[in-house]
Amino acid sequence: MSGGHPEASLVNWRQHPHSIWGFTHVDALLPVAPISRGSLGQPLPTGPGLDLAAITVPWQGETLTAEAILGLTHTDGFMVLARGAVAAQRYVHQSPESRHIVFSVSKSISAMLAGILVEQGRLDPAAGVTRYVPEAAGSAYGDCTVRHVLDMAVSIRFTEDYLDPQGDVARYRVAMGWNPPGEVADPEGLHAFIARLPRADYPHGHRFHYVSPNTDMLGWILERAGGEPFSTLLSRHVWQPMGMASDACITLDRFGAARTAGGICTTLADLARFGEMVRMGGVHGDRRIVPQSWIDDIRLGGDAVAWSRGEMAGVFPEGRYRSKWYVPEPSGEVLCAIGIHGQWIYVDTVSGMVAVKQSSQPIPADDGLDRLTLAMFRAMAAAVR
Repeated sequence: MSGGHPEASLVNWRQHPHSIWGFTHVDALLPVAPISRGSLGQPLPTGPGLDLAAITVPWQGETLTAEAILGLTHTDGFMVLARGAVAAQRYVHQSPESRHIVFSVSKSISAMLAGILVEQGRLDPAAGVTRYVPEAAGSAYGDCTVRHVLDMAVSIRFTEDYLDPQGDVARYRVAMGWNPPGEVADPEGLHAFIARLPRADYPHGHRFHYVSPNTDMLGWILERAGGEPFSTLLSRHVWQPMGMASDACITLDRFGAARTAGGICTTLADLARFGEMVRMGGVHGDRRIVPQSWIDDIRLGGDAVAWSRGEMAGVFPEGRYRSKWYVPEPSGEVLCAIGIHGQWIYVDTVSGMVAVKQSSQPIPADDGLDRLTLAMFRAMAAAVR
């Protein structure tokens, strides 16, 4: 860990306005593991510019420009690729070199690594979690499959309330090292915490239930299946072969467990490269990174009935959730990776657009700003078609 900031600390780094600095200096506040790049990648090509001041969105009785929406949604950095070339970019509270935490976009990145290990025969989505993590026996994960974990379909008692100071998330954040110890009962660490979570009273697979610890369990599974720390696996299978321009990093608990559900920090341009690889069906340049079959399954798989029974069905009424990606429409033409405080990868395969957004929105889960951001993405996709 390095440096510091007089106004940002472990107590307030996710609270606005301290978060503006905190989200791009996570390695000064928390222990991290590097996700190393390989040889220096090529810069992103530049294409015809997209005039963000000319793109308009009807919103609550008025018309807003995309430029205005970026301000209203507390954007730190924003980039649009049109068919692989940069069409627009904005750096507001970060530089091109800043590694910004992407929160739950980390889930979507982690699940692409899962697809790689499946293709290699090292991971079986139909297998029970305890094949890889026997420590999960007796918990909610004791009789579910890896696929249940991937699709947020585990029957588990956990309430994802980011604002309850004594709730499940508060205890979880102490376990992962994101909150100071002492505010709530201090568990032994991230893995011990998730391996004790209790089962709910409905079957696995019955409904979509968004529970971040599921993806920390996935990270644990990936480490056991892949035989290496998560940061090494992601570097070896994604960051190096993609020729990312910068090292990324991921936060660790005090025992070295990686926060795969939300701890990845990366530059805006490398996040855009990742999104473009997804748009291209798992290919970067002339190199396959993720199996085409895994991307196709995300786009066209998933259980619409389980989604309809979940707590987020109102956001995407015709949507699905598959392998940590949101699929808003039955066609599978659009994929979204979404993180709290306004982190996004938006992939539109028809228009050829990828948009990435790093933000410091004051409220972790702000439905109004999410809907506004989605409306902006859709207007941009229409503009680049």
